[in-house]
Amino acid sequence: MQGFDYQTPTRLIFGKDVIAKLPEVMTSLGKRVLLTYGGGSIKKIGLYDKVIELLKDFEITELSDIQPNPKYDPSVLDGVRLCKENDIDVILAVGGGSVLDCSKAIAAGAKYDGDPWDLISYKVKAKAALPIVDILTLSATGSEYDYYGVISRTETNDKIGYGDRLVYPVCSFLDPTYTFSVSKKQTAAGCADAMNHIMEQYFTEDTTLLNDGFCEAGLKSLMVNARTCIEDPENYTARAEMMFACTLGCNGIYSLGNSPSGWPLHGIEHALSAYYDITHGEGLAIITPRWMKYVLSDKTVDRFVKYGVNVFGIDPTLDKFEIAQQAIDKTYAFFEEIGIPMHLRDVGIDDSRIGEMAHHIAVNEGLENAYVPLSEQDIANIITASL
Repeated sequence: MQGFDYQTPTRLIFGKDVIAKLPEVMTSLGKRVLLTYGGGSIKKIGLYDKVIELLKDFEITELSDIQPNPKYDPSVLDGVRLCKENDIDVILAVGGGSVLDCSKAIAAGAKYDGDPWDLISYKVKAKAALPIVDILTLSATGSEYDYYGVISRTETNDKIGYGDRLVYPVCSFLDPTYTFSVSKKQTAAGCADAMNHIMEQYFTEDTTLLNDGFCEAGLKSLMVNARTCIEDPENYTARAEMMFACTLGCNGIYSLGNSPSGWPLHGIEHALSAYYDITHGEGLAIITPRWMKYVLSDKTVDRFVKYGVNVFGIDPTLDKFEIAQQAIDKTYAFFEEIGIPMHLRDVGIDDSRIGEMAHHIAVNEGLENAYVPLSEQDIANIITASL
């Protein structure tokens, strides 16, 4: 078991109608608020009006139209500018993981005098950041309970996972009813994203029985509840459990004591969605079974056996490689069952830029240190197999 240094400062307020506590939380952080949100879904479900009413005694500046795979230009740059122009005290992010990811970059950039990309690209370490509060409307990324965000810079095809402990949310409001209106497509993609967060932490060299149990239970919970959410979108129990499973997925709790994995699935997918702007969870789902098949070997088979037996209930008396292959097939089948397109060509990616993307990944993602080290050629082979 590996040593670790762990702290989660974020307050989680979970349940129906919990945003009634929003003024109490915000008052201690300041009066001048940057309200960040996406394409308008929060207005359709009445959440925008509720937030404005609750914060009637605050000064609110708005940054809207934050896109999936949030963009450095314009969203981060516009947010930093607004914070500086309006002397913002606190950011309130209302939406899904993309809104929150973007808000984290803004929070650090607002306290920095140079180009905010210096911080995102780790050229410079942030010395301060604005506090962030969020109201979550999509179960997926876990950004509400971690200090990471992913930012895309279109002109360079960069999609960088930016992390800094200064941008942990101060408080996250988690009301499962705000996810009732999430589409089947986004529910499925959110499930795939959260499952991959867990898988990245599960497929490592050094693990513990405790963490394996956390991961296996998390994966089973996500699969069961995603099916229910897709069939019955207003099932509170399923939406609630899926929301909490996603929240826990990326803040490190599943992997305390484990050796690092290198996060190869995310490393590969970040390039796919940077180059083609595809839905992150769908890209992960497409890549996952191909990566699994590619790295299956005498060295890794026992890990796949444990995954297959404990997550899918495969007969443990079968040949090890038969169990592993069934586990991979069942992973593919689940993603397909919940409606995810399972070929890159289905989401608009062809073979014309495979070499370019593989090189970009190999140079920028460091997958030679992954659970199974991946060379540039390995990466290209996995992408090709996913077409």
